[in-house]
Parts: sequence; structure tokens; C-alpha cells
Amino acid sequence: MVFDISVAMTWILFLALFPIAFFWLRRAWRILVRRDFSEVGLKGGASPPNPEKFAPYEMAINLIAGVVLVVVIVAILMGTLEYSTWSAIAGSTIWCKFFASFALSRHAHANFATRKP
Repeated sequence: MVFDISVAMTWILFLALFPIAFFWLRRAWRILVRRDFSEVGLKGGASPPNPEKFAPYEMAINLIAGVVLVVVIVAILMGTLEYSTWSAIAGSTIWCKFFASFALSRHAHANFATRKP
């Protein structure tokens, strides 16, 4: 039996989708239902001065990304997506979620009141 690195990477990506989707959906649940804003807009581990203002956006980012990953997982298990398709969808979703959360955290910590025009 020959070890094929592409098969190993495929399995690693597929198995990584489960915890990623779980954590993102759990974060959306905490924000939406429990009203826990402790993880909203973190920058350097610190919350912004008014995290409740940015909570709906963070919840939407996490919810949309988590649901997309769950749909991809289900489609993979049903055999309806090819590798190139599902890996592109999953990879794009992961990167877009990271960029959107990063942009939101930077915007949440921006101090527009002290800037001079």
C-alpha cells in the first residue's frame, strides 16, 4: 500500500469541517440566544467598548459560514459534490469568514471620534 498525500489531505480537510462548523454555529448560538457578547469583535483578546452594537454582524458571519459548512458536509456525505467543488466552497468559506471577522474586529475597535478630518 502506497501512502498518497492527496488522500490524506482530503481526509484532513473533510474531518476539519466538523469542528469548524460546530464552533462557528456555537458562537452564533451564544450571541443570538444567550446574549453573550464576550467573543464579539475581539482584538488582542479585548472586547470593544460596545460589543452589543457589533453582535448582529458577528452572529450573521458565524451563522452563515457555519451553515455553509454544514451543507457542504451533508453534500459530501450524500455524494453530490466532487472534491474540487466542495474543497473550493469550504476553503472560500473559511477564508471569507476569517477576513470578515477580522474586518469587523478592527472596525469595532476603531476610534472615529478622536480622528481629525
